[in-house]
Amino acid sequence: MTAVAAEFDAVAAAMGADRAAGIGPYAALTGPGVTVLTGGVGPAAAAAATATALSLGAYSMVVSAGIAGGFAGRAELGDVVEATVIVAADLGAETPLGFRSIAELGFGDVEVTAAELGIAGARCGPVLTVSTVTGSAARAEELAARGAYAEAMEGFGVAQAALRHGIPVGELRAVSNTVGVRDLAGWDIGGALAALSGASRELMEVLR
Repeated sequence: MTAVAAEFDAVAAAMGADRAAGIGPYAALTGPGVTVLTGGVGPAAAAAATATALSLGAYSMVVSAGIAGGFAGRAELGDVVEATVIVAADLGAETPLGFRSIAELGFGDVEVTAAELGIAGARCGPVLTVSTVTGSAARAEELAARGAYAEAMEGFGVAQAALRHGIPVGELRAVSNTVGVRDLAGWDIGGALAALSGASRELMEVLR
């Protein structure tokens, strides 16, 4: 599962998915043992696309793959991050005492244990799913205090759909920028996409 066309292209080419297929309203590419789909940006779009695919086909694993922001000191530009846990970082309520997750409020879990993907050299740690990406040093510091390695926008949505179908879920991210103040001059999207491609190629070998 990818979010945007650039991620889709990088993953599909690396994994040998080159046959066009329709999955409900979604366009996909398939190859031996793999289907690559673009579901859109954000957890809701990702959950809808993943649930559609899992309802219409038989799969043994789901992986949310793409580029992401990395937390300084844990994942730098060009690094690959493999999630150990997929976290809904901003699903909850603001209170006078600070943010409280829906888990703290008694409305469900905000963490999903990720399947081990076995990517050599990957940084392994929590990957946060957010609906609004971080744009300040204060917010980056707050999220980093949770032990986060990377921040993206789709993983928890993909994970929720996979859980409902009883299928293992992983998350694979390549770092394009440092989480914090959004300085586009310091981003390396091309390098991150190249790293994502390499990790996807390795993942295909691991799965085989």
